Amino acid sequence: MVTTSSTTGTPSRAILRCEHLCRTVGSKQIVNDISFSLNTTQTLAIVGPSGSGKSSLLRLLNRLDEPTSGTVYFNEVDYRQVAPRELRRHIGMVTQRPFLFPGSVAENLQFGPRQRGEELSGDGVSNLLERVGLPGFSSRSISNLSGGEAQRVSLARALANSPSVLLMDEPTSALDDEAKKGVESLIRQIIGDQRLTCVLVTHDTAQAARLADHILVLESGRVVRIGPTSEVLHASDNL
Repeated sequence: MVTTSSTTGTPSRAILRCEHLCRTVGSKQIVNDISFSLNTTQTLAIVGPSGSGKSSLLRLLNRLDEPTSGTVYFNEVDYRQVAPRELRRHIGMVTQRPFLFPGSVAENLQFGPRQRGEELSGDGVSNLLERVGLPGFSSRSISNLSGGEAQRVSLARALANSPSVLLMDEPTSALDDEAKKGVESLIRQIIGDQRLTCVLVTHDTAQAARLADHILVLESGRVVRIGPTSEVLHASDNL
């Protein structure tokens, strides 16, 4: 189960464990003493008001930003002992607005494997695109994609690295309602099929309830509540 390590100890099956994570920029403490453990195949939603540190916490989990103090353990190894590029292969990330390179869809999917000296075959590209509902898009230019299509390509690119953990930062906030439903459905299917561990940042508690089995609530960079989704949402309703 997702826990704060200060109360229940470290679960033996934890794939991702944060210990006293802090990040300070200038005089502002953006992430303040956060500890939690996440087990394999669990999905944790991070929610909270704007400016509470949600995205900042997410970026610390695969060293897109560096913590001022504290650390993260991936499969019980301190992630400071792992090269950032290798770490991000195992802990992939999908951003709020897809960051895709100019060129074709296939070139974007092949980028990650190529960085580690592997070549993603045409069949491999096609299989990934089938999984995200974009068959036949291999040669399509990135400039000719809709918002929903671009987000699906972004998800496929993350999956091309065969990650164990998938981080998602507001993955549907830039989409219209129809595209949002499609991407949410896709996320649920992929998490289940791939048995991925997932950490999702969202401002939408209804989306958190649909996608996550546990929720962490942030306020001013601190954890104010963490636990199973139904318990956390029930507690919030009674405040």
